[in-house]
Amino acid sequence: MSESLKIVGIAGSLRKQSYNRQLLKIAGELLPKEVEFVIADISAIPLFNEDLENDLPGPVVDLKQTVQSADAVLFATPEYNGSISGVLKNVIDWLTRPRGQSSVSGKPAGIIGGTTGMFGAVNAQMHLRHILSLLNMYVIPQPLVLVSQIQNKLDAQGHLTDATAQQFLQQHLDRLVQAAKRIKIEN
Repeated sequence: MSESLKIVGIAGSLRKQSYNRQLLKIAGELLPKEVEFVIADISAIPLFNEDLENDLPGPVVDLKQTVQSADAVLFATPEYNGSISGVLKNVIDWLTRPRGQSSVSGKPAGIIGGTTGMFGAVNAQMHLRHILSLLNMYVIPQPLVLVSQIQNKLDAQGHLTDATAQQFLQQHLDRLVQAAKRIKIEN
């Protein structure tokens, strides 16, 4: 297939030095050259309000169009209190509204995550996997990319120094690209 693919990355954190946004940047460097990779800016997305569904806020329209134009979505989730962040859940809610106008349905989804703790966002990833499956996304099942103590696994330039984590990330990305190609051919 000579046609290029587009993957949109969404980090579930608004922190300027977010480890998960850094993980997305690393992922972008590992993707094949024919893949266009865009990290979505979610900083201006307002709190979900059903009253606004018929006149979507501009930042929501822009995000929905960006995701709609993508062949796959790569989510990088932190873990807050044993689950995904409220920011990420809010973005997902907007992406699926108004009813019948989901920007994510039918798309492959990759899930990666890093935390400063010992478990690398395992609970958040399981919750996100469940949510995305309910939204008719094809979630890449393996390998899980759980980067624990991520603050110790990034060098000063923001490169991932843990060989195992990098290997799992590369395998996950390869499977996401394969799934996106397969679904694009079928459609």
